[in-house]
Amino acid sequence: MRKLRHAGAGARAVVRAAAVATAAVVALAGTAGCGKDDAGGGKPDAKGKDPFTLPGLPPAGQARTQLAGLKEEAPHSMSGYSRAAFPHWAQQGNKCDTRETVLERDGKDVKRDAECRAVSGSWRSLYDGKTYTKAAQVDIDHIVPLANAWRSGADKWDNTRRKALANDLTHPQLLTVSAATNRSKGDQSPDQWQPPDRASWCVYGRAWVSVKSTYALSITADERRTLTKMLDSCTG
Repeated sequence: MRKLRHAGAGARAVVRAAAVATAAVVALAGTAGCGKDDAGGGKPDAKGKDPFTLPGLPPAGQARTQLAGLKEEAPHSMSGYSRAAFPHWAQQGNKCDTRETVLERDGKDVKRDAECRAVSGSWRSLYDGKTYTKAAQVDIDHIVPLANAWRSGADKWDNTRRKALANDLTHPQLLTVSAATNRSKGDQSPDQWQPPDRASWCVYGRAWVSVKSTYALSITADERRTLTKMLDSCTG
């Protein structure tokens, strides 16, 4: 009988230990990815990757500092503007241009043909939170539109610097989004157009500020006010 009682106590100890371990795992799972200045752009995929973690995307605190340092001035004239002044979709090697490179980076299970064109895959659009399964349904958005960049300082650049902005894979300037939202946005600044999915505002504001800061582009007073509101939507 003593052996049985000791065996029962041992079993109960094992159960208690297992319960504690399970609770710890649950607690950790519940807090994963929820730290300060989280990307705020959507739920991680099955691999734990945030689909909207853009290259060079600063945390909200850094973006606020960058915003404070941006020069404020009226938009420059559009005289002389042309998209051709911003050579875009440059070749990135292996027959892949910038557009196809971003499609592969932002997509899931992307398959390409011999010419590097995406023939299948899926893309979740930051701006509307929807998922698209055809490359023709999505565009590569310049977070800071080329025309807006022209109005805020790029009119003074040479084509080499404008080409760098239009094909920037290092900073958060390029993003795969739905064609409908990209065309709705056009060349408007954040005070004129905001992504319809408010959950994206934190990422969008941080990306916009980062690009303007990196390239020393100016902003307007209304733009600053809206960007401040977007950064205030960030958690943490």
